[in-house]
Amino acid sequence: MGRVYFISGIDTGIGKTVVAGRMCRALQEAGRDWISVKMVQTGCDGFSEDLDAHRALAGVGRFPEDEEGLTAPQIFKFPASPLLAAGLEGRTVDLKRIAASVETCAKRHEIVIVEGAGGLLVPLTEETLTADFVAEQGWPLILVASGRLGAINHILLSMEAAKARGIPFAGIVMNDYPQTDPLLFEDARKAVARALKRMGIACPVMTSRDDLCAICPP
Repeated sequence: MGRVYFISGIDTGIGKTVVAGRMCRALQEAGRDWISVKMVQTGCDGFSEDLDAHRALAGVGRFPEDEEGLTAPQIFKFPASPLLAAGLEGRTVDLKRIAASVETCAKRHEIVIVEGAGGLLVPLTEETLTADFVAEQGWPLILVASGRLGAINHILLSMEAAKARGIPFAGIVMNDYPQTDPLLFEDARKAVARALKRMGIACPVMTSRDDLCAICPP
């Protein structure tokens, strides 16, 4: 079985897709066997636009698993939380299908990068938040943060939500694209370092311009 890493963010529009794509590119350039999965895609009709972005950033075409529907197991048209988007179509998010799709990808590839929808506490169903599902699966977390104004509060809340559920941390990526105020960015980075020390968590803190392949050691 390959290793699965879950990418979430401190907010929507924080840069999860760009970071996931850059990680895929780093893995591709290192000659690693990888595939990425968009766990739930909302605001889309057809193939996942986030997966297309991953492939483009990595400089590769679509995978056979893309055509099989394994990498985008749940797609909904309305741009909202998975719970709301599914409900508007008279559906519910199929968590078993997501888990099975990721497991199949992990059987075929060394590394599976799973991108979530929104942040960690986004509801998937009426009973299950994203963080609950990730904790149940045991996927290590790659948290995408930023240095924009107000980010520290969102970063620390996300970290505490993950730790409370026993989700292991694989890394924290400070997204510096587009660039923010250097003073705010550095202050957020220091806040992350203090929080990791306080929580007793050992994981790398990187920027989106670093070699993100280092988060997935061979």
